This record gives sequence, structure tokens and C-alpha cells, in this order.
Amino acid sequence: MTRILPAFVAVALLAAPAAFAAETTVPADRAPPPKTPSLMTPTEIKAYNEGLPQTHPYYIKCRKSVEIGSLVKKNRVCHTNADWKIALEKGATSARETAEAMQSKAGNSSN
Repeated sequence: MTRILPAFVAVALLAAPAAFAAETTVPADRAPPPKTPSLMTPTEIKAYNEGLPQTHPYYIKCRKSVEIGSLVKKNRVCHTNADWKIALEKGATSARETAEAMQSKAGNSSN
């Protein structure tokens, strides 16, 4: 009994990446959105996303952000998952560079 459980766990761990890879493959017939997602109507976005898994690189996601200086107005920003990933990486890089610059300036103080 004690030998069966580790063997079962090992088989499950080996099979998981194959199942995940099959799930994340990009269909060859799907092209990127025909125009900028933020310029598409919600109906166009819904029609484009039809049949795509939410993890697909071309799946369009929209977020609403509050406009600065307004209590009511919100902006709708839409991008593909791939574009959101790039924006997140750029933001993280920028934040890291800013933090490093602040640290180096704090350490160079001669007071």
C-alpha cells in the first residue's frame, strides 16, 4: 500500500503538464483581433471571445478605471491577455527601477 501511493502521485504529476500543454495551445485558425480592443464594442468583444478559453493569449479582457478628478466617470480599457501581460511586465520593471533608484539615492546621502 505504501508503494502504490507515491507511484500514483508520480504518475499524476507527470500527466499534469501534458494536460496543461494541450489546454494552452493556440488554435491555428484564430487571428489577433481585427482592431484595437478598446475601440471594439462589447458586442464585438463578446463575439470575438466566443469559443476561446479565458487563458488564451488573444482573449480580450476589459477593465474599468475611475477617471481622476471625477466621482462618476469611468474609462473602459480593453486588451488581449498577451497585451495585459506585457503591460504588467512593463509596470513591474518600472516599479523595480524606481525602487532601486530611490535606494541608491538614499544610500548616497552624505548627511
